[in-house]
Amino acid sequence: MKLCFLRHGEADWPNWNKPDDERPLTERGRKEMKRVTKFLQRLKFSADAILTSPLPRASQTAEIVAKRLGIELKTEPALAHGFNVERLRRLFAKVDADCIMVVGHEPEFSAVIEKLTGGIVKISKGGIALVDANRGCTSGKLLWLFSPKFAKAAVR
Repeated sequence: MKLCFLRHGEADWPNWNKPDDERPLTERGRKEMKRVTKFLQRLKFSADAILTSPLPRASQTAEIVAKRLGIELKTEPALAHGFNVERLRRLFAKVDADCIMVVGHEPEFSAVIEKLTGGIVKISKGGIALVDANRGCTSGKLLWLFSPKFAKAAVR
């Protein structure tokens, strides 16, 4: 099973005075995610479904990607704060798919990838990683990891 981890785009707002969980994408973050999606299209990437954290910055990221790639989108509360390998296992125990994209947050995504693969990674905002994992999500292999800067250079 392929697991695609997409970290939400830029959501840094100067002088933000509301709860952190309410931060939306910035305009730059939206543009960045459109470029990342173009890059995925160039790779001929497809997934059976996209599962997203309910936090605005993640769900807005997922909406951009789902719309442009024509992939079904579902909100999954387990992808919010506290996401870990156990939550991943519970999610995928009820999913019959060859490839799923999950959209969420750091440092959780990097920690889950490390648990699966043994590799230490850090996914930047708008970054994306593809892991080939066994069905039980007990082990996996990192196939690729791209930053949004790489995607930007690749789609010029």
